[in-house]
Amino acid sequence: MHITRVFLFTLSFAFNAVCQDTSLAEIPDDTSIVFQPSVLLEVVFPQASGPPIEVNAGIQLPRDTTAISPTFSVRNGDLRLGSSFVIASIDLDAPSPQAPTLSPIRHLLGGNFHPVPGGQGIQDLVNSTVALTDWLQPTPPAGSDPHRYVFFLFNQPKGFNQQTLVDATTPITNFDLSQFSADVGLGDPIGGTFILVASDPTTA
Repeated sequence: MHITRVFLFTLSFAFNAVCQDTSLAEIPDDTSIVFQPSVLLEVVFPQASGPPIEVNAGIQLPRDTTAISPTFSVRNGDLRLGSSFVIASIDLDAPSPQAPTLSPIRHLLGGNFHPVPGGQGIQDLVNSTVALTDWLQPTPPAGSDPHRYVFFLFNQPKGFNQQTLVDATTPITNFDLSQFSADVGLGDPIGGTFILVASDPTTA
């Protein structure tokens, strides 16, 4: 299903810290997800060598820094210990922002993330189960403008592990996250952020 431009955003957040983080207002609007976050989702890309890269909303990252599956946490939230969460990531601009005929592309979809206290107001989100879609490294084609990759955090509904709409064989292109959310009862995301990634300079 073709995604429509009805991405809604509000600054009436539950936590003052979220209210003050105006960078969240930069999340792209090319999705039909209603976005009213109550926590700050933090995304970190581990590196094979060197320190990990922390994501700020809208930051552009070199493609080679996104090879390793990111880690996730929430800041200034109060996620109930023992609860479960779903994380999804989609590319809004494939094959190009000017003609996104393949988008959204599903780059990550996983459930059973659990909060673990990490100190300093941070709760790490850990998962030991197999993802429905493992992290797929961003790979914009040569000549394309940078693509937008959005991350969403959802409360996990009962029965999510029994859903049959998406598995390892389901096409990742033209993935309607809004419809999937409605079908499995995810509701609206409680947190999110996004990055920009361009093609490798050697192939651009």
